[in-house]
Amino acid sequence: MTAQTEILQRGGSNRGRRVCVVGGGIGGLTTALAFARSGARVEVFEQAEALGRVGAGIQITPNGARALEALGLRDALDAASLTAQAVQPMDARAGRAVTRFDLSQLGGPPYRFFHRADLIDVLAEGCRAASVQLHLGTKVDAATCEGDIVVGAEGIHSPTRAALNGPRDPFFTGQVAWRAIVDAPEAEAVAQIWMAPKRHVVTYPLPGGRLNVVAVQERDTWAAEGWAHRDDPANLRQAFGDVCAPLQDILGRVTDTHLWGLFRHEVANVWARDNTALIGDAAHPTLPFLAQGANLAIEDGFILTRCCDGAASVDAAFAAYQAARNPRVRRAIAAANANARNYHLSGPARIVAHMGLKTLGYIAPKAFLQQMDWLYGYDATSDDAV
Repeated sequence: MTAQTEILQRGGSNRGRRVCVVGGGIGGLTTALAFARSGARVEVFEQAEALGRVGAGIQITPNGARALEALGLRDALDAASLTAQAVQPMDARAGRAVTRFDLSQLGGPPYRFFHRADLIDVLAEGCRAASVQLHLGTKVDAATCEGDIVVGAEGIHSPTRAALNGPRDPFFTGQVAWRAIVDAPEAEAVAQIWMAPKRHVVTYPLPGGRLNVVAVQERDTWAAEGWAHRDDPANLRQAFGDVCAPLQDILGRVTDTHLWGLFRHEVANVWARDNTALIGDAAHPTLPFLAQGANLAIEDGFILTRCCDGAASVDAAFAAYQAARNPRVRRAIAAANANARNYHLSGPARIVAHMGLKTLGYIAPKAFLQQMDWLYGYDATSDDAV
């Protein structure tokens, strides 16, 4: 019997439990849906007045998609997204492709591009269909939530994390990022990584003739943490004033952008205590250089549900959950940190790195995907995951 079948059968320890999820983002809604599918009575408390109307593009890779499809969302995911065809590292100055990695060769579910709001809609509809109670415009304290299990899914500034671990100040990485969406002709669903010394831009299409843009620059001064800080698009264009004409054309179409400082937070020492557990960025914030923040949160919610459904006690479930997740998220965070360096190389190191990528793409085009199998091939529904 597969893990997916066990969850959907509603026959384990979660049956009849009351579960409270604090935070209605991607991780919180996935966790709520997974618990509901396993027979729990679930409530979600979200302080925003509406779900999902903010944000920009998001990439759901096969590892995250396996969990979402196991929760019955495959058709809805297909309808709300574009199926990614390739990742294409670019020389941002010369405007040339360094190489191309064919994502259609990945096993399992497709690699998909979403607008965050559309993915939230899919998850929220799934939750409603599973009788999850969604409380919007409601700010609660996880410590006072009434539930057999309480899940802190409030993201990077999680009060639940602070309650379990004590306050801890993050540190500035020396990088800031702009996020924007621009109109664009319908194009092949390819993620392009435009690399330049001390800077890079990631672009990929979204449904509806739009292009998602995330631009990162190294700098000594920092912007306030969080993504919702408006900035003048002229500052973005100035930071990338020496890049190739095609990229300048994309940045020239930006009319509305947000800037945020990128900060590092340590992985939490304590992920769970008593009846309360953390998922996603509340437990292990990651930088956006591997497209795994949302995917790791999705995995967390699914694995936490499985552990709670199969263990004899909540304490045992929480111990199994942290033991299963901690090594994986640390490896993903380390890989994201490495990308932050590799995208911004200059001088001889840049030349050597680009030549290496080009050679890899030409001689062994499947080698890159094989190297990433530890990430994309992960299956939260398998017996090996817990």
